[in-house]
Amino acid sequence: MIPPSLPIVLASTSRYRRELLARLGIPFDVFAPHVDESALPGEEPAALALRLSRLKAQAAQRAYPRALIIGSDQVAALDGATLGKPGDYANAFRQLERMSARQVEFHTAVSLLNSATGALQSEATIVRVRFRPLSEEDIHGYLSKEPAFDCAGAARVESLGIALCERIDSEDPTALIGLPLITLVSMLQREGVYVLR
Repeated sequence: MIPPSLPIVLASTSRYRRELLARLGIPFDVFAPHVDESALPGEEPAALALRLSRLKAQAAQRAYPRALIIGSDQVAALDGATLGKPGDYANAFRQLERMSARQVEFHTAVSLLNSATGALQSEATIVRVRFRPLSEEDIHGYLSKEPAFDCAGAARVESLGIALCERIDSEDPTALIGLPLITLVSMLQREGVYVLR
């Protein structure tokens, strides 16, 4: 691979995003952005994901004034209401109970900031997940084996969480895990980074 002319930085503390970006085989640094992830009044889930992905990329700009900085965020929504990271067992149980036999939309946004030129690309991908009917026993069993308290909607689909799903509709399967690689590869190409060369 031809090394990129600018270093690549992932502005995220998510191990899932680090693992996804590593699939592309390009070297990258990691920066921990400190961003208020609260939604603005009336802010739609897709708009929130886009805004946060941009803020995360911009948060690394001072530390990396000449770099390609990747920011990403995911917002899950049920009936238009945002489902955040549950944080604990009780919240995760309640979320999964609400999601049972329902369709949840996962809005995953990625931004690529060239901090040397100020050029910013942003795009959101939507993944629609239909969840199986889940009994209390199913939910307790899942959470005892997969305490996914740091995942939107408590569903870690890259492992046991896939058993919660009845159907997944997406143009990019990596978007559901947290970083839409198909979109990101196109963004990197527009900045002259070709991961296949």
